[in-house]
Parts: sequence; C-alpha cells; structure tokens
Amino acid sequence: MAPHWIWQRPDWPNFNWQAERLTSLLRECVQAQGRLMGMTSSVGSSLIAQNELDALLQNIVTSSAIEGEQLNVGSVRSSLARRLGLEPVDGDQVSQRSEGLAQLMLDATQHFAQPLTLERLQEWHKWLFPDQDTDFAARPIHVGALRGDEPMQVVSGRLDRPTVHFEAPPRQGLEHQLDTFLRWFEASLNQTELDPLLRAGIAHFWFVTLHPFDDGNGRLTRTITDLALAQGEAQAIRFYAMSASILEDRSGYYRVLETSQKATLDITQWLEWFLRALLRSLQQAMSRIESVLGKARFWQAHRESELSAEQIKVLNRLLDGGERGFKEGISAAQYQAVAKVSKATATRHLSELLEKGCLKRLPGGGRSTRYQIRPPDIEAF
Repeated sequence: MAPHWIWQRPDWPNFNWQAERLTSLLRECVQAQGRLMGMTSSVGSSLIAQNELDALLQNIVTSSAIEGEQLNVGSVRSSLARRLGLEPVDGDQVSQRSEGLAQLMLDATQHFAQPLTLERLQEWHKWLFPDQDTDFAARPIHVGALRGDEPMQVVSGRLDRPTVHFEAPPRQGLEHQLDTFLRWFEASLNQTELDPLLRAGIAHFWFVTLHPFDDGNGRLTRTITDLALAQGEAQAIRFYAMSASILEDRSGYYRVLETSQKATLDITQWLEWFLRALLRSLQQAMSRIESVLGKARFWQAHRESELSAEQIKVLNRLLDGGERGFKEGISAAQYQAVAKVSKATATRHLSELLEKGCLKRLPGGGRSTRYQIRPPDIEAF
C-alpha cells in the first residue's frame, strides 16, 4: 500500500526542496530583514522597547487566535511589560495564563542561544497549560509530557463520518522521532549551507507534523519558529510577528500543511508559503516602525510650535493613521467632531496648522477641502 502520510515514507524525514523556486523569495526576505534592522538602528531605546512589546504581544495573541482562542490582551500585555522591565504590574492584573504565555515567548526569544531539549519543550508545555481547571484546554491532557497512546488526528465534519485532515506518527517510537528532530535542530544551526530562514520553515513543518503533545502543538511550533528566527538573526529583540501573518491566511496555512503532509519529502510548496508569510510580517513591521519614526520626526520638527491641546489631539490622530486616521485627509467638519470645538474654532485651528507647516491642503475647495500631515524636511535631521 502506498504511503498516505509523509512520515510513512521510507525516506522520512530527509526533506528536500527545489532551491531555484525559492531563490527570489529568499532574497526578498533577507533584504527586508536588512532594511528592518537598519531602520531599528536609528530608533531610540524607548521606542525600541515599545516596538518590541507590541511585536511580542501581537505574536502571542495571534498565535492563540490561530487556534481559536481569544486572549485577554491587557493581561498578556501587563505580563510582558513587567518581564521586559517596562512598568511595574499589580499581580491582580494578570492571569496564570498570561504569565505562562509571556514566559514562553521570552524564553524562546531572549534565550535563543540555549539548546532546544526535550526538557525545555516540556517546560514550555507546562507554561502553556498552567492550570487545567480553566477552560482553554478542551479535554484533560498530559501537561509537560508527551501525548498518550490514542491516535493523534486532526478531523472535521460529522462524528459518524469525520474527515481526517492529518494523522501524526504513532506514539510508539515518538521519543526517537523527537530526538532526531532536536538533534537536527541543534546541528543545523551551524550548517552554513542551510539558509537560516529555510531552517526555520523546515523546523516549523517537521515539529507540527510530529505533533508530540496532546494539545498546544501549533503554539509550540510557532514558538520554535520564533526561536529559529532569533537564532538566525542572533538577536533577542523581536520587531515582527510571524504568527500575525499566519493568522491573516489561516485557511491557506492549514491547506498547505495538509497538502504537504500527504505528499512527498519535497516541501518546496510549504517553504514558498512560509517565506511569503515571513515577508509579509517583515513588511508590516517596517511600515509600523516607519510610522513611529515619522511621528517622532514630525514632533521634533514642531517642538517649538505653540499648539493647543485640540490641535495636538488631531495631529496625533492623523499621524497614527489606521482605520481612524483619515487616510484621505481630514475636513473642517471632521476636525470639529474630533477636537470637539465650534465650527469657527475648527476653521481657525486649521488655518494656524497650515501656517505653521503642520498640515497641507489637498486639491479641492469649499466643504470638500481636506488636509493632511505635511511631512517635515528629512534633510533637516
């Protein structure tokens, strides 16, 4: 009978891929990494800390969201902020769940030089499930231990006619399979012929295919990915969230995993998807940091401008952008609504902001006139 799952193939786990199909994507990712590192080198320490906190928080929250779990964002943020030394936190503000997730993420990224061992994975699993009495574990699980003897399957559909999307290797021999993975993970770190980004993609696919625990395999897989990326960059500080990009294409993520886990040892298709997701996360991080730098440059240029509290509020809203940032420009009526001032005051405020070079008038006239931030002259910095 022909093998149905990739781990049933006689050459498992000797993965291969078509390097020529990955060359362009790899180049784009490496260039994006370089640009991101270059941008962060010009960011002040306080902004670095805030951006790192934002990226770590986004990574934790979206990794859980991929599994359908909605976390208490405020609690997770408080746990991260305390561990990063950014602010003291009252213990009543955080949950065991948040503490465990923060500890897991920071151990993987800040201690990237430490070897990945079975003991470390088991400790991570305990942090992931600190309290079995809570409802985030759908069923009793072996916390901090490898899964039980029952088959590990990913299924959907009716109970009497389920669709099996994936079945992990059997429990018997799992210790050997996991040991093979862990020995490769350590040895591959020093293989100069293996690109670090491909190593992260291979580690992701290999570990999630082993599915060594009763629950939490997806989150641990993405934690290992973050560890591999930190090792490749030799940098503990994280500025991008890979899990956020995976969540954006969650259905595609599961689809390419399922297809690849039923195919040959050629994992080119998976690595293409992985690199595209990584590239998105790098580009999003660059966009976010550029926004932060742009805001800092703006206020540096206008540090001596005498502005009212209402004008500062509106300018920050425009500088922050996003869905509420008036991408097409702000009108006098919108200024009036945001600043909560009279129509006459809104008109006067806008005229002052134009005069001081904070805003520029967009084409159009009358009630349709809109205003946008006028970027400061970069050469002045």
